[in-house]
This record gives sequence, structure tokens and C-alpha cells, in this order.
Amino acid sequence: MSARENILARIRTNSGKQGATTEQELVAARAVITARTRGPLPTFARHEPIAHFIEECDRLKTTLAEVHSLQDVPAEIARYLLVENLEKKLVGWAEFSALNWTGARIEFINRAANANDLVGLTGCFCAIGETGTLLLLGALATPKVTALLPETHICVVKKSRIVPTMEDAFQLMRDEIGEPPRATFFVSGPSRTADIEQTIVIGAHGPYRVHVVLIP
Repeated sequence: MSARENILARIRTNSGKQGATTEQELVAARAVITARTRGPLPTFARHEPIAHFIEECDRLKTTLAEVHSLQDVPAEIARYLLVENLEKKLVGWAEFSALNWTGARIEFINRAANANDLVGLTGCFCAIGETGTLLLLGALATPKVTALLPETHICVVKKSRIVPTMEDAFQLMRDEIGEPPRATFFVSGPSRTADIEQTIVIGAHGPYRVHVVLIP
């Protein structure tokens, strides 16, 4: 018996059941999964998601700026890089390659990030107002390393893609793409940990700056 089988057998025994899982039990389990009954939500969950997202970003130390259109993104990023004293150079997803980076005097490189890149630009599948979280789905056109490897992660977020809760984000995935891809990850502010003596360390497992650019 493998370790996995041993663990599952012990769980089944402790649940008061004996032997292998029956077909009837499988049918019942699948019915519960298919029904997807939502649990109780916090009282604030149905508040205005964009305003709540902005508040949560501030709490998480995610900086945020709003622009009037997608075409204004390069100018906002140029401003941000200047304020943070960062080189005007970044790698980003292909969907942003046609923007006027030359006019903003930024060197934009259309490829996945590597360990030498300091700034990465991505979009996101959606954002979650409840927690100020960005949901990214990794794929060839949307490589996750661009959000994870650089010290600074800049993310373009459409207001129409900000949902109230985590449950809404999963429902949106089911409605639009079916099953989530293998690389599904959530970004809630700069990377941080308190593993060592309960002291917060920023940037331990990923970017130590996260900047959101909100577009209509």
C-alpha cells in the first residue's frame, strides 16, 4: 500500500467506513460537487467590489493608480518607475506589447521573465474585492514567472474584472474556462513571511513591490 493509499484508508476508517469506496458513495460525492452549494458569506462580501479592492490593496501595501484607458498605462508605469528610482525597462505579457512604450521612454521586452529581470508587467484573470487579491492563470501567453521572479510586479486590472469574493472568482473560472489550469495562483500584496522569530520579511518568496494599474 502506498503512503497515499494508507492515509486515505485511515481517514476512511476514522470516518466509520470499511472497505473500498462504493459506487453509491461516488455518485453522492459527485452530486455534492456538481451542486456547488455556496456557504455563508461575510456581511461585507456584497459591498461595492472596486472600492473594497482599493481599500484592501492599501492594507496589503499594494500601491495602486487609476488611469483613463489602456493607452495611458505606459505613462503611469513611467511615473511609477521614476518614483521608485527604477530603471525604465521591463518584461511583460504579449497583450501589452503594442502599447506606446517608446513614447513613455520605457524599454518593453515581450517574453517571460528570468532571474535577471527587475520589473515584470502582467494582467490578471480577475481580482477579488474581498481580499485585494489578484488571480493569475498561467499559460503560454500569460507566464506566471513574470509575476514571480522580478523584484517588482506591476499588474493591469480592469475594473470590470473585479469580483466581490473568492467564491465569485472560482465561479467566473468555471463559467469562462471550465476547469482551472494547472498554474492557478493568487497574489495578495508583496511577498512576505514571518517564519523567522515572527518578524515580517518582505520579498521572501517573490516580489517585494506590487503595483496595480486600474483601467476602465
